[in-house]
This record gives sequence, structure tokens and C-alpha cells, in this order.
Amino acid sequence: MHGVLAMIAQRIALGIATLFVISMLVFLAVDMLPGDPAEAILGQSATPASVAALRQELGLNKPLIVRYADWTAGMLRGDFGRSLANDRPISELVAPRLGATLSLAALAAAIALPLGVLLGILSTVHRDRALDRVASTASLLVISFPEFFTAYMLVACFSVGLGWLPAISLSSQGGFLETLTMLALPALTLSLAVIGYVLRMTRAAIMGVMASPYVEMARLKGVGPWDVVVRHALPNALSPIINVVIINLAYLVVGVVVIEVVFVYPGLGQLLVDSVAKRDIPVVQACCILFAATYIGLNLLADILALLANPRLRRPRHREARA
Repeated sequence: MHGVLAMIAQRIALGIATLFVISMLVFLAVDMLPGDPAEAILGQSATPASVAALRQELGLNKPLIVRYADWTAGMLRGDFGRSLANDRPISELVAPRLGATLSLAALAAAIALPLGVLLGILSTVHRDRALDRVASTASLLVISFPEFFTAYMLVACFSVGLGWLPAISLSSQGGFLETLTMLALPALTLSLAVIGYVLRMTRAAIMGVMASPYVEMARLKGVGPWDVVVRHALPNALSPIINVVIINLAYLVVGVVVIEVVFVYPGLGQLLVDSVAKRDIPVVQACCILFAATYIGLNLLADILALLANPRLRRPRHREARA
């Protein structure tokens, strides 16, 4: 037990170190964006004196390392600063957008993850039959398409062609059904991409276990194909499946930027794109750090769950090699 806790502590320390490195890269990358934020805020009619005064007020004249230290210290206190575009606290801008993004990701996950795992199990049960071939081909086809292409195809079909769903997903003040209608197309776009990955990884994980002697013994005893897969193979394939599911959750949260832009969805990704166009540096930095923290956190969770579910991962490599 002590060894497991030590491994988990190492993973958490590595995740924190990774986030620290990413924060430096984000700060440097945003700082290197072309143009002057003070000139962008004041407009073309700004005088050199007013630009210099605003740069002084925003602290842009300070050395880079000092600005990074101030920014990091503020984030550790939960203070992301104020927006340069409208002088509002960034936390007030980010909180509702983050909630909207998480709502969209949650709906997509509720559709994609159970359906992907179920289709992966059915493909294994009906291996090399029509269902397996159709599911494998369809998943490969969906994965191959860029997300924006899938999104525009769904808009052409369900909005332009059939007129069933709205082509844009602006915030809705209506009831549950209206909100669900607004979220339908972006959630379906995200779900299609994730279903393909989860289906293929679930099938591969179960197929890897199907060659085990105990599975062969179950077959020789006359156990049916469904019971062989679900009762004997699936429990031992859960570790990689859980890993894939959580990594796809991370993708759902981070990969929504393109989808939010296509559907004009008022989430964190849309805020990030708008802030880049306005040269609102503090908001861009806050959005990037939130995306990075979410991605690292979910990958860390996947790593820890895989460690707990698979005893082989808890064994030192030199012991495993000698075994």
C-alpha cells in the first residue's frame, strides 16, 4: 500500500511540474503575439503618450520574469487579473463560459462513452461478422474526418436539409427541451469522434484478453460468446478501457474549441478565440491554463485509476523483467 501511495504521489508531482512548464510556455507564447495590447485597446487614434501611460498602468513595462512571477502568484491565489478589453475580473468572464463548456462535454460524454463501450463489446462478440465489419469501418471513417467537417455535414443535413435543429447554439433561456435542442448538434459532433476511439480501443482491449488460457477454458466448457466476453474477458480488460474513457473525457473538454467556434457556442473555447482577436492577453492566458489544467488533471486521474486497476503496473520494471 505504501508503494502505491508513493507512485500516486510521484504522478501528482509530475502533473504539477508539467502544469508549471506549460504555464511558462503559455506566458511566453502569448507575450510573443504580434502587436501591442495597449495600442489594440486604445485604437488607431491613440497618441504615443496615452499608449505609454496605459502600458505603465498595465505593467507591460516590467521585465518578463517579473510579470510572469506576478501572474503565477495571482493564479495561486485564485486571481486571474482583469480583462484588458472590458476591465472586468477574469473570473467573472470565465466562470459561466467554463460551465457552458463542461455542460456540452458532459452531454457528449453521456452519449459517446456508454455507446462506444457497448459497440466495442458487441463488435467483439460478433467478431468478423457483419456487425463487426460495419462498426469498424464506420468508426474508422468518422475518426478520419476532421471535426469541423463532421460539424458542417451535420448542419447541412439536420439544419439546412431537414430543418430539425438550429445551426448555431447560442445560450438559451428556455426550458430543458429547448436547451437540449440547442446543444444537440455540437454534442453529436463531439460524440461521433469519441465513439469511434472508444469502440476501437474497447474492442482491441477485449481481443487482447480473449487469447488468455482461462478464456479458452471457458469456451471449452461451453460458455456462450456473450458470457465469455462480458463475464470472463471484460473484467480483465477494464484497465485500458478506463484509461481510454478518461483520456477521451479530457479530449471532450479541450477539443471543444473548434466545435464552439463552428456553432458559435458561448463556451470557454469561443472566449479564447475572441480574446486572441482582441489581444486580451490575461483572458487568453487564463483560458489556456484552465484547458491545460483540465487535460493534465484528467490524464492524471486515468493514470492513477490504471495503476489501481492493474497490479502489473505497480511492480518495478526490474522485478517484472526478472519474472
